[in-house]
Amino acid sequence: MDEKLDIIVFGATGFTGRQAVETLIKLGQEYGIKWGVSGRNESKLVTMLKEISDKRGTDITKIPKFVADVGDEKSLEEMASHAVALVNCCGPYRFYGEPVVKACIKVGTHQIDVSGEPQFMETMQLNYHKEAEEKGVYIISACGFDSLVAELGIIHMMAEFKGQLNSIETYLQLKNEGNERKGAGLHFGTWESAIYSLVHADELRPLREKLFPKRLPNFTPKLRPRSLMHKSSIVNKWCLPFPGSDRSIALRTQRYFYEQEKKRPVQIQTYIAFGSLFATLTVALIGIIFGIMVKTSFTRRLLLNFPWLFSFGLVSHEGPSEEKRVNTVFDMTFYGQGWAEKKENPDENPSDPPSQVMITKASGYDPGYGFTVTALILSAFTVLKESSNMPGNGGVYPPGAAFAKTSLLEELKKNGLKVEIISNSN
Repeated sequence: MDEKLDIIVFGATGFTGRQAVETLIKLGQEYGIKWGVSGRNESKLVTMLKEISDKRGTDITKIPKFVADVGDEKSLEEMASHAVALVNCCGPYRFYGEPVVKACIKVGTHQIDVSGEPQFMETMQLNYHKEAEEKGVYIISACGFDSLVAELGIIHMMAEFKGQLNSIETYLQLKNEGNERKGAGLHFGTWESAIYSLVHADELRPLREKLFPKRLPNFTPKLRPRSLMHKSSIVNKWCLPFPGSDRSIALRTQRYFYEQEKKRPVQIQTYIAFGSLFATLTVALIGIIFGIMVKTSFTRRLLLNFPWLFSFGLVSHEGPSEEKRVNTVFDMTFYGQGWAEKKENPDENPSDPPSQVMITKASGYDPGYGFTVTALILSAFTVLKESSNMPGNGGVYPPGAAFAKTSLLEELKKNGLKVEIISNSN
C-alpha cells in the first residue's frame, strides 16, 4: 500500500473498537476519511467486519486490515506506518498504551485515544513530549466522554466570559429515557481501568513533581471543594465529587495556558449529580466498597472476576445494550465565577471577590460509547486537518490544550452535542 490511510483503528475487535468501526461507516463517508482496522487476530478482524457489514447493510469487508500486537514492537511500527493517525482503542492503557505511543512516535504517526487514566497520560507527557514534538507527532488522550466534554465546555466558557474567570465547577448528570432501565451501564474495560488507576494513585504525586517541578503562583480566592455529599442549588440535585480524571486533565490544560499563553489559570472542581438522595447514597456505597476492595490483591481479583456483583449490576463484560446506550442522556453544567475586568498580569489577584457568574451546559446522547467514539474519530480528523491550529509542531497534550483553537467543538455540535448558555451576569 503506497498511499497512507487517514486513520487506522487499533483494537478494532474490542468493545470500543467495534463502536469506532460502526461510527466510521457514517463519518468516514461524510468527512472523506480513508480508514482501516487493526488487531492481533486476523480472523477476528474478518469476522468483526462481516458482522458489522451485515448489521449496518454496508459492505466494509474489503477495508484494509493489519495484524499487530502490543507485545511485538515491529508489528506496531509496521501497522502505524500505514496511517497518518492511529485511533487506539486498546486498554487499559496502563498495560497496553506505551508501546503504541512509542511506535507511533518512531514512525511519525499521530496517536489519539480515550484513556481516562491519569498515571498513563501524565507519564506519556513526561517521557515523550519532547520526542513527539521533535517528530511532529501529536499524542492526545481523553478524547471521549466525559473528559472531552469537560475540556471543551471549559474552553467554551473561557471564550464567552467577557471578563476574567476565576473558577468553574462542573456537574455531570446521566439519565436513561428508554424502557430498559435495568442492565449494565458500563463495560468491564472502564471498570478495570478505574481499579488500576486507584490502586496506583500513590504514583501521581512523585510523577507530577517531575512533570511540573515549578509550582504555580497562589491564585485567590481559592475554589474549595464542596462537602463530600451535598445538595447543589446550581443543578438542584444531590451531588458527589466526580471520581474520574476530568479535573486532573483540565488542570493540565490550564497550566499549559498559563505557561505558554500567559493566561490566568481557571480553578476547577468536578461533581456528579443524581436524581435522588437514594441514588446518591447507593453510588457512595459502591464507591466505599470499591475503595476498600482495591487495597488487597485478593479483593481486587474479586472486583475483576465479579464486576456485576460488586457494582450492583452497573458493570458487565458485555457492556450496556444498544437500546440502553442510545436512550441514555447526559448533560454537564458549568458554573463559572469571575470578574468583569481582566488584569493584564495573569499573576495579579483582584482585591474584590468574584461578582460575575455564567452558567452553561453541554448535553447529548449515548455518552459512554456512541458519543465517545464520535468524539474520538472527530478528534483524529481534527488532527489531520487542523494541525496548524494546534500547539507547537507536535507533542503530548491534554485535549483542551490540543483543540482549543480548532473547530472540534463545532464539529461535535453538528454530530449531536448541544452547547448552550443558561445564564450570564456579565
